[in-house]
This record gives sequence, C-alpha cells and structure tokens, in this order.
Amino acid sequence: MEKKIILSPSLMCGDLANLEGSIQELESIGMDSLHIDVIDGSFSPSMPLGIETIKRIREITSMNFDVHIMAKDNEFFIGEMLKIGVESITFHYETSLHIDRYIQLIKNSGTKVGIALNPATPLNVLQYILPEIDRICLMLINPGFATNKSEKQISYALKKITDLCQLVNEKELAVDIQVDGRVSLETIPGLLDAGVTNLVLGSTSLFLKGNTLAENQKLLYQAMKQSVRKNQ
Repeated sequence: MEKKIILSPSLMCGDLANLEGSIQELESIGMDSLHIDVIDGSFSPSMPLGIETIKRIREITSMNFDVHIMAKDNEFFIGEMLKIGVESITFHYETSLHIDRYIQLIKNSGTKVGIALNPATPLNVLQYILPEIDRICLMLINPGFATNKSEKQISYALKKITDLCQLVNEKELAVDIQVDGRVSLETIPGLLDAGVTNLVLGSTSLFLKGNTLAENQKLLYQAMKQSVRKNQ
C-alpha cells in the first residue's frame, strides 16, 4: 500500500512581514502542516524565525508544526520546541554529539523525531538509529543557502533517495522520507518515483512568485500526477 504523500509548506517562504496572513492562506487551501526552520545563524547563515515568533504562531493555528533545527546547540532548541508544543522535531546528525539522547528526549515527550542529513553525509551513519526515528530529512542543497539562486540541487539526489528507500525497506521500517531544498515542480515527479514520502515546499513549488497559493497548488498537484509511482 502506497504511503500518503505529506506536503510540508516552508513557513520561511511565506510573507515574513505577515506570517498570520500566510498561515491563514495555507489553511484556506487545505494545508495542515507547517515546515518551520529553526536556524541559529551559526550552523547556517540565516535566521528567519525566532523562538518567540514560533510561540506566537502556535497560539494562532492548529496546523501540525514540523520543526527542522539547524543549529549547533541541538539540546537547547529541542527543549524550547518541546515547551511550545510541536508535532515533530528534526535535528541534524552533523551537529549532534549525543544523538541517542536527543532522540529519547523527543520521543519521551510524545513528539515525532527525525534526523536531517546534509547533502554529502553518507547514509551509513543511520545504521543503529534508523529503527528509533520516525523521519529522515535529506537536504538536497546545503542548508540555509536557499536564497542563493545559483545553489543547485545536488546531482546525486535521486541516487541517495533510492539508496535510503532500499535501506528502509530492507529493515521493514515505516520511516517517513522527507526532502528539502529546491523541491520544484520539475523535480517532484522524479523525487516521488525515487521513493520520497514528504515534500518540503518552497519558492520553486507552492510559493512560486507571480501566482496565488491556490494557483500554485494546482500546478503542484499536476506535477505530482506525473509521478509513475503515484499512478500505478
């Protein structure tokens, strides 16, 4: 049975001067999940959303919060997100000294846990922790550089996704495979065919300039229908 494809609009691609309006517009087209990047400005050269902003957003919407921590002090930000009350927390393998501790902190709070991997990080780092987590987020560009229009999706994206799917299937695990970075209308069919189950949607898909979110949503669904896997 095919897994439902999860659509995760990236909040940092909304109107940062009117986040409430952006969230209401997402809700109006039926989106029920928000991908929220928590960036410390050190791990990655960006800091779009602060902790206090995320607290305020939690007060105005019941959408699922899919938090992606890009920071050097994971334990601090994990603690802050758990206090806010989010549905899932993903943190980076590359900045984690005590990965299993962080996994247990999140799981013990009844929150879903994910591990994010930078483009060049090999999949073998997941060997022992894969059965303990709910999600793998594969970065398809270097995290935090999305505003750099010359930053291209990695050439080995589909190979890495296919290899991860094989690993998950071999272990008979129900792990969500999320991709983040230049997830465009053009690349979505191939990503789905490779085995992706969760799309982080940004400026090259749901938030394409010149269209309304509703118009872009129609284009998104058209792109998804081009997937061979979705049409089997």
